[in-house]
Amino acid sequence: MNSILDRWNSLDTEAAAREVLPCCGSHAWAAGLAARRPVATAEQLYEESDWIWASLPESAWREAFDSHPRIGQQHAHAATAKSLAWSSEEQRAAVSPDEAVKLALAEANRQYEEKFGRIFIVCASGRSVAEILAICKSRMNNTPAAEMLEAAEQQRQITQLRLRRWLGVN
Repeated sequence: MNSILDRWNSLDTEAAAREVLPCCGSHAWAAGLAARRPVATAEQLYEESDWIWASLPESAWREAFDSHPRIGQQHAHAATAKSLAWSSEEQRAAVSPDEAVKLALAEANRQYEEKFGRIFIVCASGRSVAEILAICKSRMNNTPAAEMLEAAEQQRQITQLRLRRWLGVN
């Protein structure tokens, strides 16, 4: 078993939830995952995470979304320091010194927020700013319900990447 999982399994439920919270940003998800311990393997952790995430109400999803900074920015509505650091790493390719690109990204974020009432969530890891802009523009064609499901899927992917990072198995 992973030594991080061993230690995490030995924590009280509240401490265990606090430790995994930066992986997702939803308190309900973190509490749910902590309550499912002991977790024997990384694969079991990933499966439990997905199961819990899928079972959460939209309000818990929105809480997780609020833990992310806008693409290309460094602050979030509600985030832990670790979550912000991870977001910065994940968005590294989306940071551009080109002022026109920054403006296009800011405008895409603004239009998305105006239409859907929340920030644009995308698993940005390994994606260029051009790819992210294209994804945002494409998703503007979604209905609000379809876009909520797409944002939740993107958050699920981000959570999986962060769980791997937390376990040290990148």
